[in-house]
Amino acid sequence: MDYVLEQISEWLRNILVTACMDNLSGLFDAVNAQVGQISSEVGTTPAAFSPGVYSMIRNISETVIMPIAGIILTFIACYELIQLIIDHNNLANFETWIFFKWIFKTFIAVTLISNTFTITMAVFDVAQHVVNASGGLIGNTSIDGSAIAGLQAQIEEMEVGPLLGLFLQTLIVRLLMWIFSLAIFVIVYGRMIEIYLMTSLAPIPFSTFGNREQSQIGQNYFKSLMALGFQGFLIMICVGIYAVLIRGVSFSSDIIASIWGVMGYTVLLCFTLFKTGSLARSVLSAH
Repeated sequence: MDYVLEQISEWLRNILVTACMDNLSGLFDAVNAQVGQISSEVGTTPAAFSPGVYSMIRNISETVIMPIAGIILTFIACYELIQLIIDHNNLANFETWIFFKWIFKTFIAVTLISNTFTITMAVFDVAQHVVNASGGLIGNTSIDGSAIAGLQAQIEEMEVGPLLGLFLQTLIVRLLMWIFSLAIFVIVYGRMIEIYLMTSLAPIPFSTFGNREQSQIGQNYFKSLMALGFQGFLIMICVGIYAVLIRGVSFSSDIIASIWGVMGYTVLLCFTLFKTGSLARSVLSAH
């Protein structure tokens, strides 16, 4: 009877050892792939990220939004002219320079709205240069899981109870790592979709620069564009910090502590990536 129980225990232990090694092998592949793509994807301009989407957004903006912006610009120009007349006592104190001032301001406003996409893309060109420059200073961001393969002998010496606990923990960690890799994907691609949405409405805030009071809309919009652009730089800083922390992890005899430590750093990375958008807006005072 003891022999039968011993054989069952050995069979179960072999199954658990194989299952544990399957969970551990490729444990960090999904996270490594997403983190490794951050620098290239964050440092890409909207036009290069997806030319098809960019072309569609630009076409819709110029066809649908630009006429509305033209109406707003016309209203603001008329309002400015009325204000100039009123401010000079209904032309009782006539000075010809006020009309040249109005023509100049209107010309600047028309020029801005006519070159909306050139200006908005210039913001992201600057941001791309900053991100690419910072990306070259960040070292390897991959988690080295090669040491895990050398722990099989240690795992094979464990009893069924500890092996079962190890299997459940590695299964949970593997699932969480996959979820975190998905979160990183959502953050990076969500930022780019937000950029496309922002640029699609660009003509409207640009049409408000012809008036001092209404130009606050355009100024805040421009700050928001800058925040979205430099959010990429903050993302690269987060990845750089993550790379430094990960390089300090060594898979010792306590493999579970090491794996949970790596997962803790990955949780920290996801949390800080989610905060980059609000932090960039806070720094640039964008609402």
